[in-house]
Amino acid sequence: MSWESWFALAVLALVFAGMVKFPGAPDVLMLAGTVSMALAGIITPEQALAGFSNEGMLTVAALFVVAAGMRETGALEVLGSRVLGRARTAGAALVRMALSVNVLSAFLNNTPIVAMMIPVITTWCRKNQVAPSRLLIPLSHFTVLGGMCTLIGTSTNLVTNGLMIQAHKAATDPAFKAGLAPMGLFEVSWVGVPVAVAGTLFLLLFAKRLLPDRKDMLERLTESPRSYLVDMQIQPGCRLAGQSVEEAGLRRLPGLFLISITRNGHLISPVAPDQVLRQGDVLTFTGVVSSIVDLEKIPGFVPAADENYEKRAIERRKRRLCEAVISPTSPLIGRTIRDASFRSQYNAAVVAVHRGGERLEGRLGDIELRPGDTLLLQTGIHFAWTHRNNADFILVSHVDDSRPIRYDRAPLSMLLLVLLIGLMVSDRVSVVMSAFLVALLMVMTRCISANDARNSVDWQTLIGIAAAFGMGKALAASGAAEAIAGTVVQTVGAWGPLAVLAAVYFLTMVCTEVISNNAAAALMFPFALAAAQQMHVSPRPFAGCIMFAATLAFATPFGYQTNMMVYGPGGYKFTDFLRVGIPMNLLFWVLCVLLIPLVWPF
Repeated sequence: MSWESWFALAVLALVFAGMVKFPGAPDVLMLAGTVSMALAGIITPEQALAGFSNEGMLTVAALFVVAAGMRETGALEVLGSRVLGRARTAGAALVRMALSVNVLSAFLNNTPIVAMMIPVITTWCRKNQVAPSRLLIPLSHFTVLGGMCTLIGTSTNLVTNGLMIQAHKAATDPAFKAGLAPMGLFEVSWVGVPVAVAGTLFLLLFAKRLLPDRKDMLERLTESPRSYLVDMQIQPGCRLAGQSVEEAGLRRLPGLFLISITRNGHLISPVAPDQVLRQGDVLTFTGVVSSIVDLEKIPGFVPAADENYEKRAIERRKRRLCEAVISPTSPLIGRTIRDASFRSQYNAAVVAVHRGGERLEGRLGDIELRPGDTLLLQTGIHFAWTHRNNADFILVSHVDDSRPIRYDRAPLSMLLLVLLIGLMVSDRVSVVMSAFLVALLMVMTRCISANDARNSVDWQTLIGIAAAFGMGKALAASGAAEAIAGTVVQTVGAWGPLAVLAAVYFLTMVCTEVISNNAAAALMFPFALAAAQQMHVSPRPFAGCIMFAATLAFATPFGYQTNMMVYGPGGYKFTDFLRVGIPMNLLFWVLCVLLIPLVWPF
């Protein structure tokens, strides 16, 4: 091999080692490797940066905005809550997840689905006393399995398809060029659906035996340093009116207790589970912030301390929940919440109040404020910054996950998702243009603001993907890909192209478990292409092999970004992924090597 080949392999080894040691910086490491290749003269600057205009990478960027638009309108939340439905056991929840998450992830990017479902599942776990460790690894794996059923289901498919488009343009041999034509939306389904069915059955049958039951994580989810007192009123049109307390789910919220109901000036306490709620009722709760945030998100169920709260619906879209601690010198001391005029003084509404070491009783508006009281406020988006040095408060901070949901736009965002799928199925508009069109419509129809759309894009993922394209180009240009492929072909080629395909799959699978799915796809694609050339067979089965081997990685948290997302919330250990993932990886290795040549013949 030439010095360029050795240099490229040395850089690749350093990047691999860096990703193992610093798993949080794949984009920086990939970009550093690509820049090193360009500085060494192995590739031109244009080739190094070509990944930033790749169709697969750009499609992933647009789909981040589409998924964020559905999240902002509550459409993903509605879909997520229906996933678990009335399930009360881990087994029932697992079945419902299998039936719905697989289908959902076939048409939406996996990462935002998992990001949306983690709080849905952890909340369900708190309510039903089930350890999150029982469900979060299956959540990640179900989204990966469903994502393999269509071309747009996972970013790895789009990245590999983008590599095929680039190789198709560069190929000169007509037969070889034909094997690199872009994939259709459902072309991967012939392999993806059987794989998804096999993986789903494996999880349903063996997840209970293989997954840990970490009750300590459940206890941590329900712990809270503060217990707030909050009054919530049922407004006209609220879905709670006409339901009993039990039917409304107000007795199962973790860390929340319904103290009383005030109806037409009369107090109902204690509150029976079969007590029917009516419009105008004021419900007094004591509970933790996370559960109060859940209450505040119910349309038409509003804090009773601010009469104009729900009337300011347009303004509420720009508001957040904040916690503020009253200072010893605050002019609010000695005044009741009703008389404090929070709206005029601070452009904020009091939602709830906490007083350390004391259980507050009575109506929220009648409480006289004292130094050290913590207020939960509905504020403008810049409240924490504006009042960070205000002597009226000791500490001001935002509450996580308190952004108001635009439920009125939910049907529209669902229609836009249907439009996206329709455009891609019709094949009249390219995948990347379909994704960008729907992403723009999400912004133009105000399903998501332009600023939130920008913030929804995972730039780390995109930069890592784009830089990996440059690395792959350097491996091909230096001759390293051809040399490695030659070694593989020479070692197992005597057993035919199927043996070479199995070897390429295994190498890609191991590579994915160490670095990440998209990086592995971009880096291993040149090796697979070179192997097909040396065997004088169609490159299409080898491209399909890269798609599946780089995605179906379950043995480590690093293999797929959704694995890393559930790692902390589930309280998992590294060995938990090995226990579930190794048998799944071996199962899919055999299944894919048998199915791929049937769908894409050599």
